[in-house]
Amino acid sequence: MSGKYKPKYARMAQLKTAGDLATYLQTNGIDLAFDASLLPPAESPFNRPIQLKSGKTIGNSLCILPMEGWDGTPSGKPTEFTRNRWVKFAESGAKLLFGCEAVAVCHEGKANPNQLVMNRENVAEFVNLRQLVLDRHTEKFGRTDDLVIGLQLTHSGRFCKPRSHTKFEPRILYAHPYLNQKFGIAADYPTLTDEAIDIIIEQYIQAAVLAQQAGFDFVDIKHCHGYLGHEFLSAVNRAGNYGGSFTNRTRFLRAIVDGIQQAAPGLEMGIRLSAFDLLPFRKGVDEVGEPEKADRYPFAFGGQETGLAIDLDEPKAFLELAQSLGIQLICITGGSPYYNPHLMRPALFPPSDGYLPPEEPLLGVKRQIDVTCALKEAFPELVIIGSGYSYLQEWLPNVAQYVLRTNMADSVGFGRMVLSYPTMPADMTAGRPLSRNQICRTFSDCTTAPRNGLVSGCYPLDPLYKKLPEADQLKAIKETL
Repeated sequence: MSGKYKPKYARMAQLKTAGDLATYLQTNGIDLAFDASLLPPAESPFNRPIQLKSGKTIGNSLCILPMEGWDGTPSGKPTEFTRNRWVKFAESGAKLLFGCEAVAVCHEGKANPNQLVMNRENVAEFVNLRQLVLDRHTEKFGRTDDLVIGLQLTHSGRFCKPRSHTKFEPRILYAHPYLNQKFGIAADYPTLTDEAIDIIIEQYIQAAVLAQQAGFDFVDIKHCHGYLGHEFLSAVNRAGNYGGSFTNRTRFLRAIVDGIQQAAPGLEMGIRLSAFDLLPFRKGVDEVGEPEKADRYPFAFGGQETGLAIDLDEPKAFLELAQSLGIQLICITGGSPYYNPHLMRPALFPPSDGYLPPEEPLLGVKRQIDVTCALKEAFPELVIIGSGYSYLQEWLPNVAQYVLRTNMADSVGFGRMVLSYPTMPADMTAGRPLSRNQICRTFSDCTTAPRNGLVSGCYPLDPLYKKLPEADQLKAIKETL
């Protein structure tokens, strides 16, 4: 996976014309629809506003997904790196900021020692972050009454690293036959008690109260990527109030929502959901990812018991529950960056703890689009945001336009793409040509860096990160892979 690695699949930058892309998709059996040409701004679905039941209006159909930078202080406060990233969100042109940042509800629940934490000591920092976004967005676009800003609340559960970049301090719900072994957790490692879960629920509620005080329009109750909220959904073998039945596995969500509605009336909620999952993957022959071997795998929420195919029955039940609780904003993703990253972050070049792509990455893009579409069709009143578009690179607008034009989703989300090309949404809504030298090429440096204790950012393309001494450290790390 060093610089000597030659990708098996074509790079997106090689597909120069719509004909090139169509031919490549057909040759590889990938049924990914796209528009060959883009509509002018007055007709573009990128500029279509979204009306929420709360009365708020999202000014367009583009969204910034929550991105955590591993760059806060040990006490969970933002740094200049954090503020720089939030300025990118503000100046992006997207009118929905879905969570901005993965913010821990307590220090023990942090994914790394430098994750932000929402507590009474830090709430003023979040007031300032939100105001920074408003000020910069106003400077660039003249108004913020159509900008909707959320804050993602999280507990990292199995993947907690509150004190070390290398040592996990897991809070697990059940003994996972593959993940316990993969991450060095003993089979008899203690699981969270129901009483401990009750305390975490209260921490979510208190963090939401503070988020409301800080002025955020909504909180994202994170249920994705293998973190605690997501692990509840697969806790089929857990005894007690929070495992086994679907009712018990969603008790965590229901208790948080009920608590927020009582303690922070009027605060909207959203959910970023891993709507499908498969078996954990590992490096196989020639470092290509391959799934663990299992005759039966009951731990894939949104997956069949083979662990190798999707089943959306429970995700649909989850969205039906969310809708009944008054939640309208749902952001769809899949899998986990810790054990099957190709599902949620298609790339030619994997991070240091990953594996070479086991499929043409465009299949991963299509999978996320198809799942999002199926859920949108099933729940037309929900506002459904899609993920996984960055791999499309210069063809992102063409696929996104088709998705929005045909109502396969309400909004298209930008993740790592906005780190290298923060104004891509603004260029798309204005009908400007893309700046090709800013387009993310999925080198995965933004993940390899934090996996090795460095701040996250676009080291290949962002001048700020290019000049850091960490850039040389990262280069040295990659040479050893």
